[in-house]
Amino acid sequence: AGGVARHVKAAGATVSFSTVLGEDELKTFALRELDTSGVDCRPIVDRTRPTTRKERFITDGYKMLQVDRVDNRPISERITRILCDALRDTPADIVVCSDFRHGIFNRQTISRFTRDIPATALKVADSQVSNRWGNILDFTDFDLLTPNEREARFALADQDSVVRPLASELFRQARCRNLILKLGERGIIGYRSPGPNPREFFTIESFVTKLVDPIGAGDALLAYASLALATTRSIVIASILGSFAAAIACERQGNVPVTPAETEERIDSLERLARYG
Repeated sequence: AGGVARHVKAAGATVSFSTVLGEDELKTFALRELDTSGVDCRPIVDRTRPTTRKERFITDGYKMLQVDRVDNRPISERITRILCDALRDTPADIVVCSDFRHGIFNRQTISRFTRDIPATALKVADSQVSNRWGNILDFTDFDLLTPNEREARFALADQDSVVRPLASELFRQARCRNLILKLGERGIIGYRSPGPNPREFFTIESFVTKLVDPIGAGDALLAYASLALATTRSIVIASILGSFAAAIACERQGNVPVTPAETEERIDSLERLARYG
């Protein structure tokens, strides 16, 4: 979630980031990195758990091994109330719930958090199942969801359907206003509501030219798509900008925040290519 916050800040937004950290050296490191990035972090320290740490070993763009140091116990009632108060009392144009299922988000807390999101804020959510039990369908009636194909299949218990009906069914069950289903090297498929056709959708191919490290691509897409949707109210524009940001993130090592200048340069380069071949 800290990665998403850094991408949003790098894109030019003001960010208030709430999370739970342990009382350890990694907490100090995380807070220092967030402060350097300009993120206003409002940590809640839980001395009974470690700060989440993930180590990934990558070869030729593929994750070969991941070693995690985590505590997936649900957060306490005290911490839940603190987070609810922060949601209710912090003015926001966008609220992003980045769900890694390390204790903060579960079926009980998600409904409480959702009730306390300001009514005028754009509600956005992402949920991980690559090595956790997150379910994107726990986030219903949101303005934007950005799961990947594996997360969609997990949520729907469907390993057989092709992508378009899969996305359509997820869109229907989640009752979201906009959906970006991430398809890796195949790009994305998007659904939007309301529309003249309940199966209204669009696709965008990947803009990646040379894959180096896909870690951070989802964070970059989530950040830029959320900001673009809040600004333009167009899910097509949001999906395009998010896809550009994701491509840039894929072409370098590590989860390094993508800047607007980099995104503009990528757009300009494709426009030049389209004009002159």
